Amino acid sequence: MSLGVFWCLLNPLVMMGALTFVFTKIFPDNTTPGFPVFVLCGLVPFNFFTLAWATGTSSLTENTSIIKRVPVPREMIPIAAVLGNCLHLLIQITLLLVLVLAFGNPVNRHWVWLPMVWGLEIIFVCGLALIFSAINIFVRDVRYLVESCNTLLFWVVPIFYSFSIIPQQYREIYQFNPVSALVLALRNILLDAVAPPTSLLMKLSASSLIVLALGFLVFGKLKRKFYDYL
Repeated sequence: MSLGVFWCLLNPLVMMGALTFVFTKIFPDNTTPGFPVFVLCGLVPFNFFTLAWATGTSSLTENTSIIKRVPVPREMIPIAAVLGNCLHLLIQITLLLVLVLAFGNPVNRHWVWLPMVWGLEIIFVCGLALIFSAINIFVRDVRYLVESCNTLLFWVVPIFYSFSIIPQQYREIYQFNPVSALVLALRNILLDAVAPPTSLLMKLSASSLIVLALGFLVFGKLKRKFYDYL
């Protein structure tokens, strides 16, 4: 505990170091310039996504007393759980931007896109948290499903490999995954100094808003029975 906010930085730094070692020393054919910051562009959004989704999923069962005693909108609990992780996200974004500059990538005018793309990921996770926290009330093993999905996503999100090596028939699917889309957008903005493609932003926006709307719909249908199962 004495290390304070350093713990927020330790995980991405350790993972960045491990992946950089493996893919530059063990597999030395890697030609990606600035590979550590390339990896961090994937790790930061992925870390936030997995942590916020997991805490959002278990937020209702962990706050049973609040749900039963305090007349607050039930939707606020999983959303607050997601937003509570934004402090860790801000710290890791700061680390990412510092390393981007340290590796010789100057500030460019396309950085104005960063609040939008990060905001869309938060919207997407809020939608997932609403859906899975509501289902978790009735099926308590849902949290294990979320953990398994997060493990799988580490490999299907382009964290340590380039989007260019993905076969053409799978690229559309990757771009509709908001986590993958955010990783690609960050690399466009921070490393390539170009604006994210309009098609990518449209897919990211559509996926995030649809999941949020679905989250409120599912949560609204199920919340009437919460009290009987808590």
